[in-house]
Amino acid sequence: MLNKIICGAEGISTVVGRCVAWLTLLMMLLTCLIVVLRYGLGIGSIALQESVLYMHAMVFMLGAAYTFKDDEHVRVDVLYRDFSPRKKAWVNILGGLFFLLPFCAYTAYMSIDYVAASWRVLETSQEPGGLPFIYLLKTLIPIMMALLIIQGIADILKNLGVVFNKQQLAEAQ
Repeated sequence: MLNKIICGAEGISTVVGRCVAWLTLLMMLLTCLIVVLRYGLGIGSIALQESVLYMHAMVFMLGAAYTFKDDEHVRVDVLYRDFSPRKKAWVNILGGLFFLLPFCAYTAYMSIDYVAASWRVLETSQEPGGLPFIYLLKTLIPIMMALLIIQGIADILKNLGVVFNKQQLAEAQ
């Protein structure tokens, strides 16, 4: 049962992460187009420039759980790198329970009014010719937190498997 929960949570992180990873290619192509239009043809577009910013936000915010799943996130591991797998698992469990999950829950909770206010007025860009979707951009905040909570729970469960020598949980990595 726990393996299904872990695999399901990690499946969500993987699908979302791989999908938004393609946005980096699109961002690069769009940036090249913006440069050619602006400096080659003298045509500027705020909407195109903002779309690159939107995609960057999506890559960062929706890809965070995928990055965490693959243990590619930033970690200050002066001591951690020399720990045994069991000690690392304890650090991951305690870090998840006392730092990651509370931070994500608090941030999600605090973002609700902020996002709702943006949706109420269907907030748009302040720039003339900008994109009319600021409310969608702000919606990424609680979505990011939800994805990190799901992945955080899966990580805690995997590390519990390491601590209690449950190979089937540890192998779900």
